[in-house]
Amino acid sequence: MKECETRIIKIEPDNIRLRLSNAAALKVKMENQTNYIYDFEDRKLIKGRGYARIRIVEDLIHNSNHFYMTTKKLLSQKKYKVMEENETEISDWKAGKKIFESLGLKLLQSISKYRESYKYKDSLIEIDINDRSFCPFAYVEIETKNDSELVEIVDLLGYSIKDTTSKTIYEILHKDTQF
Repeated sequence: MKECETRIIKIEPDNIRLRLSNAAALKVKMENQTNYIYDFEDRKLIKGRGYARIRIVEDLIHNSNHFYMTTKKLLSQKKYKVMEENETEISDWKAGKKIFESLGLKLLQSISKYRESYKYKDSLIEIDINDRSFCPFAYVEIETKNDSELVEIVDLLGYSIKDTTSKTIYEILHKDTQF
């Protein structure tokens, strides 16, 4: 699956929530996440602009927990950040960890965040609030396949296309762990 996304950084979450509510966007997720980032010791995946991840999700809407194994690879970073994503839900995150480790992958980083996601037309708008030690500001990610819808959403949120970025959060933060 390909994932096209862009970001707006240093947002005010309550303002974004109000604007999404006024636009009748549907809240589809409220969750706490812990993301475990893996790569080989030689950082082969990161050098190839990718990574492996185990994600633990505490779903606050449905009061349930979910676990995912994912690999991602950056395909393009022009107008949007385009990622190839392969993901599957697993029943036991520790088993996923053991699978990655048995393949020779090493844990590089653990990142915790709160995420709220909203559906608007055919797009997904996600408010991310990371552990401040990783990222000191909130940001919004917009996943869409429609350019006109992207412009509409960015405007709806009170921004312009010039305020968006296709950079990864690591590039924005100038951290070398990723890409």
